[in-house]
Amino acid sequence: MSINNPLDKIVVSRRQAVALGLGGFATMGLAACGGSSDSDSSASGSSAKKTSGKLDKDAYDKLIKESSKQADDATISANKWASKVKKAGKLRVGGVQTSELFSYLDDKDNKVRGFDAGLSQLLAAYILGDSSKIDLTQVTSDTRESVLQNDQVDAVFATYSINDDRKKLIDFAGPYFTARQGIMVLATNKDINSVDDLAGKKVAVQSGSTGPSIVKEEAPKAIQKQYKTDEEARAALEQHRVDAYIIDQTMQMGSMISNPGKYRLLKQLIGPKDSYGIGLPKDSDAAAFVNAWLQKVEDDGVWEKLWKVCMGTRIGQKTAPKPPAIED
Repeated sequence: MSINNPLDKIVVSRRQAVALGLGGFATMGLAACGGSSDSDSSASGSSAKKTSGKLDKDAYDKLIKESSKQADDATISANKWASKVKKAGKLRVGGVQTSELFSYLDDKDNKVRGFDAGLSQLLAAYILGDSSKIDLTQVTSDTRESVLQNDQVDAVFATYSINDDRKKLIDFAGPYFTARQGIMVLATNKDINSVDDLAGKKVAVQSGSTGPSIVKEEAPKAIQKQYKTDEEARAALEQHRVDAYIIDQTMQMGSMISNPGKYRLLKQLIGPKDSYGIGLPKDSDAAAFVNAWLQKVEDDGVWEKLWKVCMGTRIGQKTAPKPPAIED
Protein backbone atom coordinates (compact mmCIF):
# COMPACT_ATOMS: atom_id res chain seq x y z
CA MET A 1 0.00 0.00 0.00
CA SER A 2 1.36 3.41 -0.90
CA ILE A 3 0.59 6.57 1.05
CA ASN A 4 0.30 10.04 -0.44
CA ASN A 5 0.55 13.40 1.29
CA PRO A 6 -2.28 14.62 1.91
CA LEU A 7 -7.57 2.09 26.65
CA ASP A 8 -6.25 2.17 29.71
CA LYS A 9 -8.59 4.67 31.40
CA ILE A 10 -11.87 5.76 29.83
CA VAL A 11 -15.07 7.05 31.41
CA VAL A 12 -18.38 6.98 29.59
CA SER A 13 -21.89 5.87 30.41
CA ARG A 14 -23.13 2.39 29.63
CA ARG A 15 -25.99 3.74 27.49
CA GLN A 16 -23.86 5.96 25.26
CA ALA A 17 -21.28 3.23 24.79
CA VAL A 18 -23.91 0.70 23.80
CA ALA A 19 -25.29 3.21 21.31
CA LEU A 20 -21.95 3.02 19.55
CA GLY A 21 -21.59 -0.70 19.95
CA LEU A 22 -18.85 0.04 22.49
CA GLY A 23 -20.58 -1.01 25.67
CA GLY A 24 -17.36 -2.24 27.24
CA PHE A 25 -16.25 1.34 27.73
CA ALA A 26 -18.98 1.74 30.30
CA THR A 27 -17.20 -0.51 32.79
CA MET A 28 -13.65 0.73 32.32
CA GLY A 29 -11.36 3.02 34.25
CA LEU A 30 -12.04 5.83 36.70
CA ALA A 31 -15.15 6.96 38.52
CA ALA A 32 -17.72 8.70 36.33
CA CYS A 33 -17.38 12.40 35.60
CA GLY A 34 -19.70 15.06 37.01
CA GLY A 35 -23.36 15.72 36.34
CA SER A 36 -24.94 15.55 32.90
CA SER A 37 -28.18 16.84 31.44
CA ASP A 38 -28.44 13.67 29.39
CA SER A 39 -31.02 11.53 31.14
CA ASP A 40 -29.75 8.50 29.25
CA SER A 41 -26.34 8.73 30.89
CA SER A 42 -25.41 6.81 34.02
CA ALA A 43 -22.33 6.45 36.15
CA SER A 44 -19.72 3.82 35.45
CA GLY A 45 -20.03 0.65 37.45
CA SER A 46 -17.75 0.06 40.39
CA SER A 47 -16.44 -3.18 38.91
CA ALA A 48 -14.05 -1.44 36.53
CA LYS A 49 -12.40 -3.66 33.96
CA LYS A 50 -9.02 -2.69 32.58
CA THR A 51 -7.69 -3.61 29.16
CA SER A 52 -4.59 -2.53 27.33
CA GLY A 53 -6.52 -0.86 24.52
CA LYS A 54 -3.87 -2.01 22.06
CA LEU A 55 -4.75 -3.46 18.68
CA ASP A 56 -3.74 -7.09 18.17
CA LYS A 57 -1.90 -6.55 14.89
CA ASP A 58 -1.38 -10.25 14.23
CA ALA A 59 -5.09 -10.98 14.68
CA TYR A 60 -5.99 -8.05 12.45
CA ASP A 61 -3.60 -9.09 9.66
CA LYS A 62 -4.79 -12.69 9.86
CA LEU A 63 -8.43 -11.61 9.61
CA ILE A 64 -7.82 -9.46 6.53
CA LYS A 65 -5.87 -12.25 4.86
CA GLU A 66 -8.39 -14.99 5.61
CA SER A 67 -11.46 -12.84 4.85
CA SER A 68 -10.27 -11.43 1.54
CA LYS A 69 -12.44 -12.71 -1.29
CA GLN A 70 -12.19 -11.73 -4.93
CA ALA A 71 -15.18 -11.07 -7.18
CA ASP A 72 -15.46 -13.00 -10.43
CA ASP A 73 -14.70 -11.30 -13.72
CA ALA A 74 -18.37 -11.03 -14.67
CA THR A 75 -19.20 -9.12 -11.49
CA ILE A 76 -16.38 -6.66 -12.11
CA SER A 77 -17.02 -6.17 -15.83
CA ALA A 78 -20.71 -5.45 -15.16
CA ASN A 79 -19.75 -2.31 -13.21
CA LYS A 80 -17.98 0.68 -14.77
CA TRP A 81 -16.53 1.96 -11.51
CA ALA A 82 -15.11 -1.42 -10.48
CA SER A 83 -13.80 -2.03 -13.99
CA LYS A 84 -11.92 1.28 -13.84
CA VAL A 85 -10.36 0.34 -10.50
CA LYS A 86 -9.32 -3.08 -11.77
CA LYS A 87 -7.80 -1.64 -14.92
CA ALA A 88 -5.78 0.83 -12.85
CA GLY A 89 -4.51 -1.98 -10.62
CA LYS A 90 -4.98 0.10 -7.45
CA LEU A 91 -7.90 1.19 -5.29
CA ARG A 92 -7.32 4.89 -4.63
CA VAL A 93 -8.60 5.55 -1.13
CA GLY A 94 -9.11 8.85 0.67
CA GLY A 95 -8.48 8.24 4.35
CA VAL A 96 -6.54 9.17 7.46
CA GLN A 97 -3.63 7.73 9.42
CA THR A 98 -4.30 9.00 12.92
CA SER A 99 -7.69 7.55 13.91
CA GLU A 100 -6.78 4.95 16.54
CA LEU A 101 -9.89 2.81 16.13
CA PHE A 102 -10.59 3.36 12.44
CA SER A 103 -7.40 4.04 10.48
CA TYR A 104 -4.02 4.29 12.16
CA LEU A 105 -0.55 4.17 10.64
CA ASP A 106 1.89 1.98 12.56
CA ASP A 107 5.27 3.64 12.13
CA LYS A 108 7.05 0.39 12.96
CA ASP A 109 5.83 -1.56 9.93
CA ASN A 110 4.25 1.29 7.88
CA LYS A 111 0.88 -0.47 7.76
CA VAL A 112 -2.50 1.20 8.29
CA ARG A 113 -4.98 -0.74 10.43
CA GLY A 114 -8.41 -0.09 11.89
CA PHE A 115 -12.10 -0.51 11.10
CA ASP A 116 -12.17 1.85 8.10
CA ALA A 117 -8.76 0.68 6.91
CA GLY A 118 -9.86 -2.94 7.12
CA LEU A 119 -12.97 -2.35 5.06
CA SER A 120 -10.97 -0.53 2.38
CA GLN A 121 -8.45 -3.37 2.30
CA LEU A 122 -11.21 -5.96 1.94
CA LEU A 123 -12.74 -3.94 -0.92
CA ALA A 124 -9.35 -3.80 -2.66
CA ALA A 125 -9.07 -7.57 -2.32
CA TYR A 126 -12.61 -8.00 -3.69
CA ILE A 127 -11.83 -6.02 -6.83
CA LEU A 128 -8.11 -6.66 -7.31
CA GLY A 129 -7.43 -9.89 -5.48
CA ASP A 130 -4.90 -8.22 -3.15
CA SER A 131 -5.75 -6.25 0.00
CA SER A 132 -2.48 -4.30 -0.22
CA LYS A 133 -3.25 -2.76 -3.61
CA ILE A 134 -4.30 0.56 -2.11
CA ASP A 135 -3.06 4.04 -2.92
CA LEU A 136 -3.91 6.09 0.17
CA THR A 137 -4.40 9.84 -0.07
CA GLN A 138 -4.71 11.58 3.28
CA VAL A 139 -7.85 13.67 3.61
CA THR A 140 -9.30 16.09 6.13
CA SER A 141 -12.93 16.92 6.85
CA ASP A 142 -12.55 19.81 4.38
CA THR A 143 -11.18 17.78 1.46
CA ARG A 144 -13.25 14.58 1.42
CA GLU A 145 -15.66 15.82 -1.23
CA SER A 146 -13.06 17.52 -3.40
CA VAL A 147 -10.81 14.47 -3.78
CA LEU A 148 -13.79 12.56 -5.17
CA GLN A 149 -14.97 15.41 -7.38
CA ASN A 150 -11.47 15.86 -8.82
CA ASP A 151 -11.03 12.12 -9.43
CA GLN A 152 -8.07 11.92 -7.06
CA VAL A 153 -9.55 8.91 -5.27
CA ASP A 154 -12.05 6.15 -6.02
CA ALA A 155 -13.55 5.98 -2.52
CA VAL A 156 -13.32 7.72 0.85
CA PHE A 157 -13.21 5.70 4.08
CA ALA A 158 -12.89 8.30 6.85
CA THR A 159 -15.66 8.09 9.50
CA TYR A 160 -17.64 9.99 6.86
CA SER A 161 -21.11 10.98 8.07
CA ILE A 162 -23.88 10.77 5.49
CA ASN A 163 -25.96 13.93 5.15
CA ASP A 164 -28.09 15.65 2.51
CA ASP A 165 -25.60 18.44 1.77
CA ARG A 166 -22.85 15.95 1.02
CA LYS A 167 -25.22 13.85 -1.09
CA LYS A 168 -25.53 16.81 -3.44
CA LEU A 169 -21.82 16.54 -4.20
CA ILE A 170 -21.01 12.83 -3.93
CA ASP A 171 -22.63 9.42 -3.57
CA PHE A 172 -22.49 7.19 -0.51
CA ALA A 173 -22.49 3.45 0.07
CA GLY A 174 -23.64 2.14 3.42
CA PRO A 175 -24.09 3.15 6.15
CA TYR A 176 -21.77 0.72 7.90
CA PHE A 177 -21.49 2.32 11.38
CA THR A 178 -23.29 4.85 13.59
CA ALA A 179 -22.04 7.32 16.20
CA ARG A 180 -22.82 10.61 17.95
CA GLN A 181 -20.75 13.60 19.06
CA GLY A 182 -18.63 13.42 22.21
CA ILE A 183 -17.30 16.24 24.40
CA MET A 184 -13.70 15.88 25.51
CA VAL A 185 -11.77 18.03 27.97
CA LEU A 186 -8.42 17.72 29.68
CA ALA A 187 -8.39 15.30 32.60
CA THR A 188 -7.56 18.20 34.93
CA ASN A 189 -10.67 20.16 33.89
CA LYS A 190 -13.33 19.96 36.60
CA ASP A 191 -15.56 22.80 35.39
CA ILE A 192 -17.10 21.25 32.27
CA ASN A 193 -19.41 18.33 32.98
CA SER A 194 -22.24 18.83 30.47
CA VAL A 195 -23.04 20.70 27.29
CA ASP A 196 -24.60 23.48 29.37
CA ASP A 197 -21.18 24.24 30.86
CA LEU A 198 -19.84 25.20 27.42
CA ALA A 199 -21.55 28.61 27.46
CA GLY A 200 -18.83 31.24 27.08
CA LYS A 201 -16.16 28.54 26.69
CA LYS A 202 -13.88 28.07 23.69
CA VAL A 203 -14.72 24.84 21.89
CA ALA A 204 -12.64 23.19 19.19
CA VAL A 205 -14.40 21.64 16.18
CA GLN A 206 -13.17 20.36 12.84
CA SER A 207 -14.01 22.51 9.84
CA GLY A 208 -15.93 20.61 7.19
CA SER A 209 -17.31 18.16 9.77
CA THR A 210 -20.80 18.02 11.28
CA GLY A 211 -19.36 19.44 14.51
CA PRO A 212 -19.78 23.19 13.84
CA SER A 213 -23.51 22.94 13.11
CA ILE A 214 -24.12 20.60 16.06
CA VAL A 215 -22.28 22.89 18.47
CA LYS A 216 -24.22 25.88 17.12
CA GLU A 217 -27.45 24.03 17.84
CA GLU A 218 -26.55 22.37 21.15
CA ALA A 219 -24.27 25.01 22.67
CA PRO A 220 -25.14 28.33 20.97
CA LYS A 221 -23.26 30.40 23.56
CA ALA A 222 -20.00 28.49 23.09
CA ILE A 223 -17.16 30.18 21.18
CA GLN A 224 -16.24 27.94 18.28
CA LYS A 225 -12.66 27.54 17.11
CA GLN A 226 -12.34 25.58 13.88
CA TYR A 227 -9.34 23.41 13.01
CA LYS A 228 -8.58 21.37 9.93
CA THR A 229 -7.42 18.18 11.64
CA ASP A 230 -7.94 16.17 14.79
CA GLU A 231 -4.28 16.70 15.71
CA GLU A 232 -4.62 20.50 15.51
CA ALA A 233 -7.78 20.47 17.62
CA ARG A 234 -6.24 18.28 20.33
CA ALA A 235 -3.10 20.42 20.33
CA ALA A 236 -5.26 23.48 20.97
CA LEU A 237 -6.93 21.65 23.85
CA GLU A 238 -3.61 20.56 25.36
CA GLN A 239 -2.21 24.09 25.05
CA HIS A 240 -5.30 25.54 26.78
CA ARG A 241 -6.22 27.60 23.71
CA VAL A 242 -9.65 25.93 23.89
CA ASP A 243 -11.57 24.46 26.83
CA ALA A 244 -13.19 21.50 25.10
CA TYR A 245 -13.15 19.55 21.84
CA ILE A 246 -16.24 18.15 20.13
CA ILE A 247 -16.19 15.51 17.40
CA ASP A 248 -17.48 11.98 16.82
CA GLN A 249 -17.21 10.01 20.03
CA THR A 250 -15.43 7.22 18.18
CA MET A 251 -12.61 9.65 17.43
CA GLN A 252 -12.52 10.78 21.05
CA MET A 253 -12.29 7.21 22.31
CA GLY A 254 -9.37 6.57 20.00
CA SER A 255 -7.57 9.60 21.39
CA MET A 256 -8.13 8.39 24.93
CA ILE A 257 -6.76 4.96 24.07
CA SER A 258 -3.63 6.57 22.64
CA ASN A 259 -3.22 9.00 25.54
CA PRO A 260 -4.37 7.32 28.77
CA GLY A 261 -4.91 9.77 31.59
CA LYS A 262 -4.60 12.91 29.45
CA TYR A 263 -8.27 13.55 28.62
CA ARG A 264 -11.71 13.16 30.13
CA LEU A 265 -14.72 12.21 28.01
CA LEU A 266 -18.05 13.50 29.25
CA LYS A 267 -20.90 11.07 29.77
CA GLN A 268 -23.24 13.19 27.68
CA LEU A 269 -23.60 12.65 23.95
CA ILE A 270 -24.90 15.46 21.74
CA GLY A 271 -26.33 15.86 18.27
CA PRO A 272 -28.19 13.37 16.10
CA LYS A 273 -26.96 9.89 15.33
CA ASP A 274 -24.34 10.01 12.59
CA SER A 275 -24.32 7.24 10.02
CA TYR A 276 -20.91 6.59 8.49
CA GLY A 277 -20.85 5.93 4.76
CA ILE A 278 -18.27 5.21 2.08
CA GLY A 279 -17.83 8.28 -0.12
CA LEU A 280 -18.00 7.58 -3.87
CA PRO A 281 -18.07 9.58 -7.13
CA LYS A 282 -21.34 11.36 -7.84
CA ASP A 283 -23.73 9.79 -10.39
CA SER A 284 -21.57 6.71 -10.89
CA ASP A 285 -22.55 3.06 -10.50
CA ALA A 286 -20.10 2.69 -7.61
CA ALA A 287 -22.65 2.73 -4.78
CA ALA A 288 -24.57 -0.28 -6.12
CA PHE A 289 -21.35 -2.30 -6.40
CA VAL A 290 -19.98 -1.29 -3.00
CA ASN A 291 -23.30 -1.83 -1.25
CA ALA A 292 -23.54 -5.36 -2.68
CA TRP A 293 -20.01 -6.06 -1.47
CA LEU A 294 -20.70 -4.53 1.95
CA GLN A 295 -23.77 -6.72 2.35
CA LYS A 296 -21.60 -9.79 1.70
CA VAL A 297 -19.11 -8.60 4.32
CA GLU A 298 -21.91 -8.31 6.86
CA ASP A 299 -23.66 -11.56 5.90
CA ASP A 300 -20.42 -13.53 6.07
CA GLY A 301 -19.73 -12.30 9.59
CA VAL A 302 -16.60 -10.39 8.55
CA TRP A 303 -18.01 -7.03 9.71
CA GLU A 304 -18.52 -8.50 13.19
CA LYS A 305 -15.04 -10.04 13.28
CA LEU A 306 -13.46 -6.78 12.18
CA TRP A 307 -15.40 -4.87 14.85
CA LYS A 308 -14.20 -7.30 17.52
CA VAL A 309 -10.53 -6.99 16.52
CA CYS A 310 -10.55 -3.21 16.09
CA MET A 311 -12.85 -2.31 18.99
CA GLY A 312 -14.51 -5.08 20.98
CA THR A 313 -11.46 -6.91 22.29
CA ARG A 314 -9.77 -3.61 23.05
CA ILE A 315 -12.47 -2.63 25.52
CA GLY A 316 -13.41 -6.03 26.89
CA GLN A 317 -16.75 -6.33 25.06
CA LYS A 318 -17.51 -9.70 23.49
CA THR A 319 -20.85 -9.01 21.80
CA ALA A 320 -20.76 -6.97 18.59
CA PRO A 321 -23.56 -4.56 17.68
CA LYS A 322 -25.78 -5.15 14.70
CA PRO A 323 -24.56 -3.12 11.71
CA PRO A 324 -26.97 -0.44 10.43
CA ALA A 325 -29.23 -1.28 7.50
CA ILE A 326 -27.64 -0.48 4.15
CA GLU A 327 -29.56 2.15 2.21
CA ASP A 328 -30.56 1.69 -1.41
